[in-house]
Amino acid sequence: MKSASNFLSTLFFISVGLLLPHPMAYAFKRADGTITFTQPPLLVAAKTPYVETKAWDTTYFFTLDVPVNAGEPLQRVTFSQTEGSEPIRFDLKANRAFEGTQEHQGPKLTLQPPTKSDRSSQQIAVTFDPPVPPGKTVTIALRTIRNPLYDGIYLFGVTAFPPGEQAVGQFIGYGRLQFYTDGDAN
Repeated sequence: MKSASNFLSTLFFISVGLLLPHPMAYAFKRADGTITFTQPPLLVAAKTPYVETKAWDTTYFFTLDVPVNAGEPLQRVTFSQTEGSEPIRFDLKANRAFEGTQEHQGPKLTLQPPTKSDRSSQQIAVTFDPPVPPGKTVTIALRTIRNPLYDGIYLFGVTAFPPGEQAVGQFIGYGRLQFYTDGDAN
């Protein structure tokens, strides 16, 4: 009878332990010392309110969800234009970020100055200061000089990085924007 009681007591504590919330997962540290997310952020949306070609001073909104079990905060995001008839030029001093989505904007987030751009690879890097903790949805608003001259689909590869000098970025998807010649968007 005593062993049955011990068994039931042990079973009870194991069951309760499984039901209690567990602490956040830690980032995965590789044998070479590099760090990655346990669960990488998700690219939720890529939007722009102005889809007409040649429109000046437009903004492209990229929304990311940093899961609760990411293991590490989100430090940096890179955007690489991989498709489109011409390279998009951005006004790096006007880029911004905030919690929430384009439609439901929350508190403003600080970006490290300056956001960086590499014209040869058509890549922009945005760094949060401080990093975005797991469990948050954030939107990065990239300000352009103007929309492209030519219509069509433009793709931006998005990669997320946790903090640290040996952080490994994880590709999280393509932001797809489509532009139309004036009058074709209807």
